[in-house]
Amino acid sequence: MGCKHLVSIVIRTLNEEKHLIELLEAIKLQDATEFDIETVIVDSGSTDRTLDIARNYGCRITYIKKEEFTFGKSLNYGCEFSNGSFLVFVSGHCIPVDKYWIRNLVRPLVDNCSYTYGRQLGRDTTKFSERQHFEKYFPDESRIPQVGFFCNNANSAIRREAWLAHRFNEELTGCEDMYLAKLLVDSGQKIGYIADASVYHIHDETWSKIKVRYEREAIALQQIMPQIQLGLVDMINYILVAIVKDIKKAFTLGILKKEIKSIILFRFCQYYGAYIGNSNHRKLSHAMKLKYFYPRITDMNVSANSVNILGSKNEK
Repeated sequence: MGCKHLVSIVIRTLNEEKHLIELLEAIKLQDATEFDIETVIVDSGSTDRTLDIARNYGCRITYIKKEEFTFGKSLNYGCEFSNGSFLVFVSGHCIPVDKYWIRNLVRPLVDNCSYTYGRQLGRDTTKFSERQHFEKYFPDESRIPQVGFFCNNANSAIRREAWLAHRFNEELTGCEDMYLAKLLVDSGQKIGYIADASVYHIHDETWSKIKVRYEREAIALQQIMPQIQLGLVDMINYILVAIVKDIKKAFTLGILKKEIKSIILFRFCQYYGAYIGNSNHRKLSHAMKLKYFYPRITDMNVSANSVNILGSKNEK
């Protein structure tokens, strides 16, 4: 019997202690009959128990400085540090649904895909409208391969040679997954969506954080698909249509009274953030970088300390 391929699970962390034990326990229980598994942590300055937890579970740990952090750069750090033939990416607040998550996500990479991504489901504090967003973009039917280059690194896997051919864009404020997927598709390679490689994606964000998330993703999307423009009228239409759809769904589930406020706030933050980001053509200053990459810090009254964290010089 031949040697099994090694899968490296790369997790970006910044104070992820809340869900990290559950995630690492789920990884520990993964079926390893087809693949060997290692877990790599890329930490950008955790001050809670994240690193202690990672060490207790035998994770290999590497570090990236806050002033150097972007989503793409941190993943490149993790990929360089890892040893696997296949690279799996999962958020520190995502939990695999079952023990076959790795097997199902990576199998298509052996056969005919260069990049795969799995299903995402809401749980715990994930807001109602985000759950509807997950249902739209992560349906219960696989597409192997899929049409187009949509992909999401909260739950994904890639062949090492495919990553090496392009690497993740280190300048983007988000959507580094779609940027790389587009390069792969343009070169004739295939992307697969794997519905039975599911994770629970647990978001616990303030409304301002949700707005910032969609704002920075819209800025990144401009560089991937510059033809997409979101005007004021578009924004209003999208907000209204999404609210109406969510209200109908919540009504059928008998939870409209409970969720109505959340629905309105989420859809407003989502599309207002996208509108602001789509309209933003400025190069990122350090203050903007802090806002997009470290929303937890900007939520606190530590503006003076934040300057010290990132340094005093503006970006080139």
